[in-house]
Amino acid sequence: MLPDHPQIPDHLQFASRRLNPGPIPHLGSRYNTSGVFLAERGNTVVCHLVEGSETEAAIHAARQRFIQMPGAEKLAFTAQSSLHMTLFQGIIETRRAQPYWPQDIPVETPVDDMTAIFMDRLAGFEPGDAFSVEVLHATPLGLTVGPVTERDRVILKDWRDRLTDLLGYRHPDHDTYRFHITFAYMTELFDDQTLPAWMPFLKEVAKDISRRAPVITLKAPAFCAFDDMNHFEELLVFNPR
Repeated sequence: MLPDHPQIPDHLQFASRRLNPGPIPHLGSRYNTSGVFLAERGNTVVCHLVEGSETEAAIHAARQRFIQMPGAEKLAFTAQSSLHMTLFQGIIETRRAQPYWPQDIPVETPVDDMTAIFMDRLAGFEPGDAFSVEVLHATPLGLTVGPVTERDRVILKDWRDRLTDLLGYRHPDHDTYRFHITFAYMTELFDDQTLPAWMPFLKEVAKDISRRAPVITLKAPAFCAFDDMNHFEELLVFNPR
């Protein structure tokens, strides 16, 4: 770290232009430099926000504050109605390769066929126990969340491990996956003036949400299909035990 620059916390270093001179992940495939989301079809298992809850109100308010921040023009915001926590990543057409695809299914299989195959495999899936999550950090992309208790951590791991076994693939970050609620994607990384200005703001946002919603209220996990990052259609809901 250069001495003339402020210390950037580890969870925010991805947003620094100086620390990340390479290309921005997903830019050009998921969305363009104008902030328009592109077709990128796939499926996933997510937990949407509960309509009318204090969690939803607090997160919507935080998202609006993001939009009003200097530097927000460098962010491509997804639709507010799409807000969710991803429990388990499905397949996506822009990542047709091992180990992100079931080993027993050709990687060129159409997305609709993959969704139908997964629906068949998930038909007998036994939902896990209910779990609780809380906000850990706010970042320029949204919120990082995590289990409230050790029991919640074990329950989340059980859901993910059994989905991996059933669907037939295991991402490299399976055991270290960071749960999150995405507000936006970056069209341009922040410079050394913008990111430090966001750092106290992001701490305040995380604190405010934690005060209003110490536990993030989420709907039951649902297997969803999507055409882009603005809508996740629930096809099969897994009501926790």
